[in-house]
Amino acid sequence: MASIAASIERIKQDALGALDRGMIEKVCAEFGHAWRERELDPATTVALFVQQVLHGNVACSEVRHLAPGGKTFTPSAYCQARSRLPLEVVQSLLTRVCEAALVATRQPSHLWLGRHRVFHIDGSTFSMPDTPELTRTFGQPDGQKPGCGFPVAHLLVLFHAQTGLLLDAWASRLRTGDLAQVAKAHAQLSAGDVLIGDEAFCSYAHLSMLMKLGLHGLFPLHRKRVVDFTKGRPHSIGGGGRDRVAGMPRSRWIKSLGREDQLVEYFKPRELPAWMSREEYDALPASIIVRELRRTVRRPGLGKVTLTMVTTLLDPAIYPAAALLELRLRRWDAETNLRHLKITMNMDVLRCKTERGVRKELAVFCLVYNLVRVVMLEAARRQEVPVARISFADALKWTRHARPGEPLRTLVVNLPRPHRLEPRCIKRRPKQYDLMNKPRDVLRKRLKKHRKKA
Repeated sequence: MASIAASIERIKQDALGALDRGMIEKVCAEFGHAWRERELDPATTVALFVQQVLHGNVACSEVRHLAPGGKTFTPSAYCQARSRLPLEVVQSLLTRVCEAALVATRQPSHLWLGRHRVFHIDGSTFSMPDTPELTRTFGQPDGQKPGCGFPVAHLLVLFHAQTGLLLDAWASRLRTGDLAQVAKAHAQLSAGDVLIGDEAFCSYAHLSMLMKLGLHGLFPLHRKRVVDFTKGRPHSIGGGGRDRVAGMPRSRWIKSLGREDQLVEYFKPRELPAWMSREEYDALPASIIVRELRRTVRRPGLGKVTLTMVTTLLDPAIYPAAALLELRLRRWDAETNLRHLKITMNMDVLRCKTERGVRKELAVFCLVYNLVRVVMLEAARRQEVPVARISFADALKWTRHARPGEPLRTLVVNLPRPHRLEPRCIKRRPKQYDLMNKPRDVLRKRLKKHRKKA
């Protein structure tokens, strides 16, 4: 494969052409995948898979109409070709495209405060067909009667904050917590990177893991943690004891850094987190020093909102409270990126009926999402606007219909709406169908019985 610099330049010039036949066949060879020369070889299958997802994850029966060059094949043949394609090949293609696109993010001009790359981590879910294998692997929501629900997977995603590129996504059983897969996300980061997430990631164990790896974190404090900015205040853990006093902070006050800004010492809890092994937990230090700060901001339509945060960025001279607050307020970008991935691209419900197929489908969605993001980055550079202003939907439409080598057109630029406030509801009413509360075969027999009586 060409050098990283050449790869990123090629992706910028021709996002779909970056996944050329030679590159795909080389990756297949690296994983020991052998194939026969046929209509649906690995390169053609990957290209069709990408087009299928670009067009909204359409049915396999529609993919043959998207094939270039008059290729003819049956939906069954395409499904078999997808099943032959190794999962590792698709995941490797995702990694290579992402690495090539992230090269520029290490330049000082792309770093937060000229020092750090910033990443957003968040958890979500997606649904899939109701098959026994998928139900066993991922599980279904509680309260579902047999045959009346669908398997749902827990999804953990890692985005690069400035570009919106998706480094990776991990699917696991529905009842898996966000932190259960966090070690895989850490492996994607480098020393000095800053991780932003919600309150699920502010636990002692996770903060300790970040510090041990040379990473940094900024998270909202859990609502149950008591925070007191009084200088020299007492705390409920003293000496070597573990006694807790209700309403009293469990952290030891160390130093005040300003108004509602302080250094404190967190102590290692006795409880072993469900997502860690005993060996991993025993290797963590007995205590860590972190920074707590609280700021109140005024949000249009919401009034005053108070944010209490914890971070491993301790130096107030290098990391002013105002800069940390701004970084914290940008966490919602992860929700926007997830909405593009799940709703705009129709990833909310996947189509494959096996676990391996679902993971392969998820990897292709991530790959296509990053190709669209690369198009947005190049459009932002040419049109001289921030990439957040470029319409993801318009970039997706251009990528969907673009032909290899076609020059990038001017894309839609959204108006700046930093304080936009919209209710999360829909106006159009759905059809008034009854919800399925019994298996389909039971309902079918009931219909036949009523028909005979009529």
